[in-house]
Order: sequence, then C-alpha cells, then structure tokens
Amino acid sequence: MGYLPAWSGLLIPALVILFILINAFRILREYERGVVFMLGRLWKVKGPGLVLVIPLIQQMVRVDLRTRVLDVEPQDVISRDNVSVRVNAVIYFRVMDPEKAIIQVEHFNEATSQLAQTTLRSVLGQHDLDEMLAERGKLNDDIQRILDQQTDAWGIKVSNVELKHIDINESMIRAIARQAEAERIRRAKIIDAEGEFQAAQTLANAGEILATRPEAMQLRYLTALQTIAGDRASTIVLPIPMNLFEKLKS
Repeated sequence: MGYLPAWSGLLIPALVILFILINAFRILREYERGVVFMLGRLWKVKGPGLVLVIPLIQQMVRVDLRTRVLDVEPQDVISRDNVSVRVNAVIYFRVMDPEKAIIQVEHFNEATSQLAQTTLRSVLGQHDLDEMLAERGKLNDDIQRILDQQTDAWGIKVSNVELKHIDINESMIRAIARQAEAERIRRAKIIDAEGEFQAAQTLANAGEILATRPEAMQLRYLTALQTIAGDRASTIVLPIPMNLFEKLKS
C-alpha cells in the first residue's frame, strides 16, 4: 500500500467547506430582494447586495421589484345593453412587499392575470357600449381601483390599467353607423327648426316696431328701392302705402 500524506484526510472536509462557502454567497441587484426561509420557516427579507444563505438550512426566493407589464388576453364581454364585444387591456403593477407576494399567494404574476381578466369582464359588463367607447378613462380608473384593493393583501400595487382595443362585429358597426347618421339628421332638423323659430320671432318683433313708427316703414321702402336699383333690374316695384287709397276715396 502507498504512503498517504498526513494532510490528505483533511482534503475532503476542506472541499466540502469550500463548496458550502461558494454556494452560501448570493448577489442581489438593486431591484431584487431575497425572501429567506430557515428550515421551512420565514426568516427575513434580504438585499440588495451580498447576501449569505446557509446551504441545506436556508433557502432564498428572489423577487423582482420592478414594474411589470401584464397583457390581459382578449375577453368576451356582454355589455349592459346586450352587445357582445371583445376587449383586451394592459396592466402595470409592481411588488411592494416581497414577503406577502411569496407567502400569501402562489405565483402572484399568474394570480394577478386571472384576477384582471375576471375584473375586466365584471366592470365592463355593467356599462353600455356607448360608455365603453366614450368613457374609457373612467373605466380604466375603476378597474385599477378594484384590482389595487384586491391585490393589496398580496403586497402588490397596481399603478395603471389601460383598455387597448374594443372590437365589435361588422353587423354592430353598421348599426352604429346608421344610428350616428340618424342622430346627425335629427340634430340638423332641430337646428333648422330653431332657426325658423328665431327668424319668425325676430320678424314679429320688427313688425311690432314698424307698426308703432310709420317713419320706420318709409325708411324700409327706401331701402327696398335701393336694393332693387342696385341689382340692375328692368322692372322696379314701388310700394305704395295702403292708407293713400283711403284718402283718395274720401
């Protein structure tokens, strides 16, 4: 048998210690935190920087604190006026409490996505199609507020929600176009009627003034003659007051 050096018995323990030291040190970036468990129980949240984790005794879960962008898949929604639409949205959120995000919910990113889908259908189903198209900002605020309240227990802050597309089928687009055309015709008729009313009212006021001031009627006669003469007409109509005939009869 060969001769073994005296220090050879220490080689294996030294390698084990070296392996433990290499795996014990972790580096967390500025936007990362580490939720550390000791023997299965929550110990503390560490980071950023150099972190010591004892192998086999402690385990660490990394959590990214940066704002995440969640694209909500298109959802089939039936509005309050029974119109079927497809709506998708984008959600911006971030982890504010790494401990709650790991302890209170499993896969917080997926849980937030599922909650956003159900909230989107629930909120939009309470509004008419016209409200979805005209009050998108208000709907964004309502969805963001509901999501933020429900995800607060998970240590998540929903900062913004934006509806991206509201898709309507072709038959409904044609119906909306006919409705818009009918609305424009209705407004045109109302404006025309209001113009006639204002013109009639103005003429009535003018008639009352002319009836009380005979000299004003004479001025209107002269203005009418000036207008006719300016048009280079071959025939000139001269208005004669009716009271003139009464004087001739007498």
